[in-house]
Amino acid sequence: MKNLLEAHAVSKNFGDFTALNNVSISVPKGSVFGLLGPNGAGKTTLIRVINQITMPDSGHVILDGEPLQSHHVQNIGYLPEERGLYKSMKVGEQALYLAQLKGLSKAEAKIRLKYWFERLEIGDWWNKKIQELSKGMAQKIQFVVTVLHEPKLLIFDEPFSGFDPINANLIKDEILRLKENGATVIFSTHRMESVEELCDHIALIHQSNKILDGKLTDIKRQYKTNTYEVGINAPDKITLAETISKKFNASLTDFRSLNDELKLNIKLAENESANDLLSYLTSIGQVSHFVELIPSANDIFIQAVKNN
Repeated sequence: MKNLLEAHAVSKNFGDFTALNNVSISVPKGSVFGLLGPNGAGKTTLIRVINQITMPDSGHVILDGEPLQSHHVQNIGYLPEERGLYKSMKVGEQALYLAQLKGLSKAEAKIRLKYWFERLEIGDWWNKKIQELSKGMAQKIQFVVTVLHEPKLLIFDEPFSGFDPINANLIKDEILRLKENGATVIFSTHRMESVEELCDHIALIHQSNKILDGKLTDIKRQYKTNTYEVGINAPDKITLAETISKKFNASLTDFRSLNDELKLNIKLAENESANDLLSYLTSIGQVSHFVELIPSANDIFIQAVKNN
């Protein structure tokens, strides 16, 4: 898959502080790329380099096969974590102004704004001032302004901040639709459940260094431990647990269930298969729950940072 954006060995220092240390990422075309890391890791600095707000001390960025240049701003839509709307301006007036800064004519901007305002059910906000809107309402306006010029690359920094669950889900669906229509998305967030729902690829930055990157499914395979969560019904749970533990590496656990069954985590050895385990369990009891424990993005995030 061809990359839309590549950052090669990017470093940035602010005085004695190193914000980015030789960081490289590759963002495939048509993907949602999760840029993850704890507070102060360097994510926002990298985003600012891509947006040419900050210049790197070393390294370079390639956008769609070309070295990053000033005119590429027209190909990027950026929704920063710290919002930048003018509070005393009316919504429609401000949206038109920002759309024209991105190269749209006033007439074309009006057509596209009408579409998006109707799509997000915010048509009656046109003559309201930003200061009259809630944080979530203002966030919708900034989302529209970010995507309006249909850029090749969209960068969302904590896009769900200020949204209730219904509107967060609405924006999530819009991001996925934009991807389906050909946009490439860099998505920076602390909400790991959003990473699970949206991201194809991720990179994890910690203390200015990239410590992990790749396709999310491949990373999950790397971190999985061949452990299965098992629920099994039997009259004597203690004896059953002892019996299973003699054959497999099993430990008691707990998970939400409608049944009052024996609950175990069973870690298989390299020469043991899930079929072997399931066959054995069904021979000694009634299996009500059998799930492989796949590490979540949150689990991977925590483990990678701790290991680093």
